[in-house]
Amino acid sequence: MSEPIRHKTLRHEREGAIATVTLDRPEVLHALDATMFDELVHTFSTLASDEAVRVILLTGSGDRAFAAGADIRGLLETDALSGRQISDRGQQVFAQIERCGKPVIACVNGVALGGGCELALACTLRIASDKARLGLPEVKLGLIPGYGGTQRLTRLIGHGAALRMMLTASIVDAHEALRIGLVEEVVPAAELMARARQLAETIAVMAPLAISGVLEAVDRGQGLPLAEGLRAEADIFGRLCGTADKQEGLTAFLAKRPAVWQGR
Repeated sequence: MSEPIRHKTLRHEREGAIATVTLDRPEVLHALDATMFDELVHTFSTLASDEAVRVILLTGSGDRAFAAGADIRGLLETDALSGRQISDRGQQVFAQIERCGKPVIACVNGVALGGGCELALACTLRIASDKARLGLPEVKLGLIPGYGGTQRLTRLIGHGAALRMMLTASIVDAHEALRIGLVEEVVPAAELMARARQLAETIAVMAPLAISGVLEAVDRGQGLPLAEGLRAEADIFGRLCGTADKQEGLTAFLAKRPAVWQGR
């Protein structure tokens, strides 16, 4: 395992092909602020460009919170202009995480509320501790989710279920989150990171260009008519057919041996 790289609000480290990013503001339950946004941008830029990293785990330190949300005190002084700027910034940061080209697994170890839930929604997959609680309760504050929550939650769990959560400011436990499709798996709290690493290791041995191709195809197809989405899929499939990894994958399969990926 590499030595952890520590910032003011988070740290990250790498073990083999798997990097772990840990939010680390426990005194405020990892509330999201401008500094954390800047450090998330820097960290995910670094990991996205590191060819040794195949999968990224994202979690919060301790066992109380993944991320509690935006810094409420920091929102007190906002007006229409500064509020729009804060929303734009959060959306840009979360879009970078969503489109970093590598699977990002949110390990939801406690509360994930407001911006914290939106951060989990921007990840590729979500595994929750059985102690996790998730929600977008911004209407209680006279606001709406501003970091992509109204859009990603609706796409993930459906129009009616998303509206019910947001309009009632519902906070759901891990098992209800699993039932409605907000998370993909629930495990005992003590097993969360081990299970996330097991899933990451399964993904990490796959062809890296194919993994990024799946992510690209799904991202490009969001909101497109089926015919356009299929064209995007065919473009990516064709591109992959011209790679050395495709040749290696098929050859290894026929020879009944493990593939050795080159990422080209």
